[in-house]
Amino acid sequence: MSISLSSLILLPIWISMAQIQQGGPDEKEKTTALKDLLSRIDLDELMKKDEPPLDFPDTLEGFEYAFNEKGQLRHIKTGEPFVFNYREDLHRWNQKRYEALGEIITKYVYELLEKDCNLKKISIPVDATESEPKSFIFMSEDALTNPQKLMVLIHGSGVVRAGQWARRLIINEDLDSGTQIPFIKRAMDEGYGVIVLNPNENYIEVEKPKIHVQSSSDSSDEPAEKRERKDKVSKETKKRRDFYEKYRNPQREKEMMQLYIRENGSPEEHAIYVWDHFIAQSAAENVFFVAHSYGGLAFVELMIQREADVKSKVTAVALTDSVHNVWHQEAGKTIREWMRENCCNWVSSSEPLDTSVESMLPDCPRVSAGPGSELARLGPGSGASRRAPSRGPTSSCGAPRVWRCQRISRT
Repeated sequence: MSISLSSLILLPIWISMAQIQQGGPDEKEKTTALKDLLSRIDLDELMKKDEPPLDFPDTLEGFEYAFNEKGQLRHIKTGEPFVFNYREDLHRWNQKRYEALGEIITKYVYELLEKDCNLKKISIPVDATESEPKSFIFMSEDALTNPQKLMVLIHGSGVVRAGQWARRLIINEDLDSGTQIPFIKRAMDEGYGVIVLNPNENYIEVEKPKIHVQSSSDSSDEPAEKRERKDKVSKETKKRRDFYEKYRNPQREKEMMQLYIRENGSPEEHAIYVWDHFIAQSAAENVFFVAHSYGGLAFVELMIQREADVKSKVTAVALTDSVHNVWHQEAGKTIREWMRENCCNWVSSSEPLDTSVESMLPDCPRVSAGPGSELARLGPGSGASRRAPSRGPTSSCGAPRVWRCQRISRT
């Protein structure tokens, strides 16, 4: 276990203080002197020697990384893949660096959706005022007017945003593995309109305003001596708390508060909102869903809330490692029967592609995503998705059209 520089510096002082406190009254002067020494140590400066500033570039070029012609993230100078442990024994700093890179990649994928896939960014709520928090989705030009078929993509939970299946796959594998772009291009090539949901964009963050608490001595009827004692204890407690907070986290980040987006404050709300304002209004005779992980749960909730409408428009649903639960979500018998006929869930498994996988739930069939898939490598609920492979027989889950469109292989 590593010991920080600051701990090595402060440890002898703490030991000396403990030894002095065990002595008699004659040692009080030494104790006072050591306390004075501790009070003069600038913990902010001391901690910065342990952890570099949390100040990261805001572009891929600033990180000295770029995506090559194969869609792989590589270092501009060395050609090496991304290295998480850039600074040894500084896990928090490395994690913050990774998160900063992830935010840049999210914006990069948004650009690809608009430039490479020709999707339009649509702001929601549709009637939002200038000042209220907003989110957005992406749609193809013909998403609402295509009379034949519409493809709707829903990713899972976590840090991923519209157009992504898994941030980790984008960084460590390639864009084809971690984004929805191959789905989108294949669907558009085959004449589908496309809508890309953004179910994790539920709020915006703003800096929390500082609240100045009025001293209790201003309004209390307590005796002055008692108020002074209480104020002294309160100040000492705050001083100790600030001392330990500085030691624990010297680069204290701003306190933020969340402002939720109207009618889109959760993935489930978002799915229902997009259904009501876009999908239900589309001209498509056949609507197809591809939903990964928590996206499957959001779809089931949509069915519960809009059962008749969903049944009238949705032809088939392809799920990947869906975490829905018809019992916990209280899906009725008619919904479970519809799912058995119109849905299929590809799950992590070492079995050959499309091999039936036993399920404890009385809903849609579960089949193997294949031993070579990202689902199999990363495991259930990982936040990663495997594009359904093109090899193997057409699934007999009652939805051959969507399976043929979506059986896209990495190879």
